[in-house]
Amino acid sequence: MKKIDGFLVFNFLVKDKENLEEILAVTDCVIPGIVAADFSDINLAVQTIDELKSLSEIVSVGLGDDGNPALWEKVLLIAEQANPGHLNQPFEKSSYVKGYLEGKGMPQLVNALVNPTGRPGLLRLPSGMEMEVESFLDLIKIIGIESVKLMPATGHLDELRYLAYAAAERGIRGIEPAGGINESNVREIVAIGKGSGIEFFMPHIFGSVLDRDTGRTNPVKVGNILEAVGG
Repeated sequence: MKKIDGFLVFNFLVKDKENLEEILAVTDCVIPGIVAADFSDINLAVQTIDELKSLSEIVSVGLGDDGNPALWEKVLLIAEQANPGHLNQPFEKSSYVKGYLEGKGMPQLVNALVNPTGRPGLLRLPSGMEMEVESFLDLIKIIGIESVKLMPATGHLDELRYLAYAAAERGIRGIEPAGGINESNVREIVAIGKGSGIEFFMPHIFGSVLDRDTGRTNPVKVGNILEAVGG
């Protein structure tokens, strides 16, 4: 996993191998991603990942549909055939998915998706239950989950900061902010990750760089993101 300044890596959606080539021409500090919601045919998702892995050692498989937790099993089915390397999962399924795939000889970096509550120090699980950040982090460390995805992060930067600093203190490897990140706010968001000392900080940047008509991430807009953070 190549990182800017030793901590920063981006997650951009890619339509196909050619789209990834366009992004890699701008930055190689990227984990390319697809989302399960975009594929009615799991075999097509697997084929896409296989093509992307010719250029990137790790591919991220997301839920899609605004982080719909009901898509967790579809992500698992794709991963079971494609061995992508990075999976997005609602917290409640993250440990099961990680353990299941490890049992098949396919260790994956699996994140735990959580949501903000509007109150720093508290987060909301996809089930709706609220937990103190410290208790949550202690729990995921016990069950072997190495990264936390906060969605949406935009509009909740105090909560993101609290989470990132507490995670770094406990040896959690990664924080992955998502939702509404663009070139106007990415610098402030990235500064949180840098200040926290977290091992890796992976903003998921989709809508602001994506051409909705073609489903392709625009490399010019990726360049604007990199310029905004000084990368």
